[in-house]
Amino acid sequence: MSEVKNIYTEPSRSIPDGWVETTLGEICNPKGGKRLPKGMTLVNYKTNHPYIRITDFNGNQINKNQLQYVTDDIFKHISRYIVNENDVVITIVGTVGLVAQIDRELDKASLTENCTKLVDLKNVDHSYLYYFLISKNGQDEIVKNTVGAVQKKLPIYGVQNINITLPTIPEQKSIADILIAFDNKIELLQAQNKTLEETAQTIFAEWFGKYQIEDELPDGWRVGKLGDLVIKISKGTTPTKNDLIGLRGEVPFLKVKDISNDGLILKNNLELIPKIIHENQLKRSILETDDVLFSIAGTIGRIAIVDLEMNNSNCNQALAFIRLKDKHSFLEYIHLWLKSKETQDVIISNIVQGVQANVSLTVLSNLLLLIPSLESINNWCNLIKPIYQKYQTNTKQIQTLTKTRDELLPRLMSGEVRVSEL
Repeated sequence: MSEVKNIYTEPSRSIPDGWVETTLGEICNPKGGKRLPKGMTLVNYKTNHPYIRITDFNGNQINKNQLQYVTDDIFKHISRYIVNENDVVITIVGTVGLVAQIDRELDKASLTENCTKLVDLKNVDHSYLYYFLISKNGQDEIVKNTVGAVQKKLPIYGVQNINITLPTIPEQKSIADILIAFDNKIELLQAQNKTLEETAQTIFAEWFGKYQIEDELPDGWRVGKLGDLVIKISKGTTPTKNDLIGLRGEVPFLKVKDISNDGLILKNNLELIPKIIHENQLKRSILETDDVLFSIAGTIGRIAIVDLEMNNSNCNQALAFIRLKDKHSFLEYIHLWLKSKETQDVIISNIVQGVQANVSLTVLSNLLLLIPSLESINNWCNLIKPIYQKYQTNTKQIQTLTKTRDELLPRLMSGEVRVSEL
C-alpha cells in the first residue's frame, strides 16, 4: 500500500495500523458518461446497447426491467462512453449519490452524462469501493462535495476530493466478501418474493380476471365501489416545524420514499415524530396492522401493507391508507386488485396535475370493482394466504439481513470491527 498517497500529515481519526487515508482522485479516475447527440432518441426495444439513466437506479442497483437502448447507428457516436463489468458508477446530477456496481449483464452498456464511472483503480478493490460509497461515511463525503442550490451536482473535482480509508488489499477483499454474502442472500430472498408475487397475480387473474364489470356475474357477485368495503380511506399530514421544536422523535412517520417499487416498507431510515404530535395533531392518520397504503402524490401508485411492526405508526399527506371492514377476507384481494394494470390505469387517468401530481381520496373511494361472493373469496384465500405468509417471512428475513449488513458496513469500513473478529 506504500504507493498510495496519504494526503494527511496526521490521520483525522484513529485508524488501524497498515490502513491509509487518501482521496478518490489518488486511487481512481472519474469519467463522465455521454448525452445522446442532438435529435437522437432512445428506443424501448432491446438492442446490443443498453443505456443507463438515473431513472434506472433502484436504490444501489440498476433496475433492468425498464432499460432503454440505443441503436447501432447512435452507438457509433457514444461508443467511448461505456461501462465495464465491476465498474462503480455514481449519479452526479439532480438525484446525487446513488451508487451501483456494473454486473456482467450490463458490461459495455452506455452511460448517461448525469453519471460518472470510477476507472483505472489503484490499490483499491472494486467491491470495497462500492461498499464504501454506499456507507454512511461515503454518502457523507458525497454530500460534502456536492454543489448547487437549485439543482444539485457532484462535479468531477468533487468526486476526486472524496476522502476514503483503505486497509490492505487482502482485507478490502475480505470485507467486501462478507458484505457480498449478505447481499447474495438478500437477492435470493427477493427473487423468491418476486416469484411468489407473480404466482399470486396469476391466481388472482385466473379467479377474477375473466369477468368484467359489465358482464353477467356468478351468483352472489356484484359490482361495487372500493368505499363499500372500507371503514376508512384517509391520508396523513405533515407537522409544522414549530410543532416539533424541542420534542424527541419516537413514532415512525412514513412517506412515499419509504415504500419500494415492489411494495416493501423500507424501515432502516424512517423519520420519527414525537408521540404527543402522533396522538394529537396527527391522530386521524394513526396506522393499524393490515391497513393498505397507496401513494397519491408525487410518485403515484406505490402500494404496501402495514405489518405488525408498523402498527401505530403514522404517515404524511402523500400516502392514503385504506382500512377494510373485513381484512381477513378481502385484504389480499384489494391489495392485488390495486396492483393490477387495469386499476392502475384507471387511477392514472384521474391524476390531477398541479404543483405536484396527485389523486384524490374521492377518486380512490369511488373506484368500481367486482365484489365476489364471500364463499368465492374464502375459497380463494385458502390458496393465496400461504403465499402471502411465505412472502412476509421472506420480507422479515430481508429486513433483518439488511439491518445487520447496514450496521456492520460502517464498522468494517472504519476498522472498528475487523474481519478476524467475525
